Amino acid sequence: MMKKNLLALLCCLGAMSAATENAVAADGAPPAPAALNAIPSLDVPRYMGTWYEIARFPNWFQRKCTGDSKAEYSLRQDGMVQVINRCRTEGGAMIEAVGTARQIGPTTSAKLEVRFAPAWLSFLPFAWGDYWVIDLDEDYQLVAVSEPRREYLWILARTPQVAREDYARLLARLEQKGFDLGRLERTGPD
Repeated sequence: MMKKNLLALLCCLGAMSAATENAVAADGAPPAPAALNAIPSLDVPRYMGTWYEIARFPNWFQRKCTGDSKAEYSLRQDGMVQVINRCRTEGGAMIEAVGTARQIGPTTSAKLEVRFAPAWLSFLPFAWGDYWVIDLDEDYQLVAVSEPRREYLWILARTPQVAREDYARLLARLEQKGFDLGRLERTGPD
C-alpha cells in the first residue's frame, strides 16, 4: 500500500510539474536563453596587454569607478596571469585592484577564473570568479567577457573608443546570446 501511495504521489508531482512548465510557456514569457558558451579558442599570450572598458553591467565591486576603467593583463612565470584593474573615482583619484587569473582546461581555452582575494584564500572555490571570453574579434581588438549566469558583462577594447558600427555589431551578437542589454552601462567615451 505504501509503495502504491508513493507511486501515485510521484505521478501527481510529475503531472503538476509538466502543467506548470506548460503554463509558464503559455504566459508569453520569453524562453530561457541557451547555455552561454565561451569562444572556441583563445590565444592567451596575444590577449595580454591593456584593455579599456567600453561598457559593463553594474556591479558592486566597481561602484566607486566613474571613468578611465582599464585592465592590464600580463603572463607570470608560473603560467598564470597578473590582472591589474584601474579606474578613476568621483574625486579624481585612481584606484586599482590586483588579481590573478588562471586558465581552465587546455591552453586554448577561453574559460578563465580570476581571484582578487589574498593568495592564502586561493584554495577556496568562492575566491575565484569565472572570466569567460564570449566574443572576440579576430584582430583581438574588441572583446566581451562574462560568466555562465550572465550576471556580469564587460565590453573591452584595445583603445578607449571603438567604432560605432563595431560596437553595434557586438551588441547584436550579445543580444542573440541572451543578454539583457537594458542593463548595459556605457563607461567609455561615445
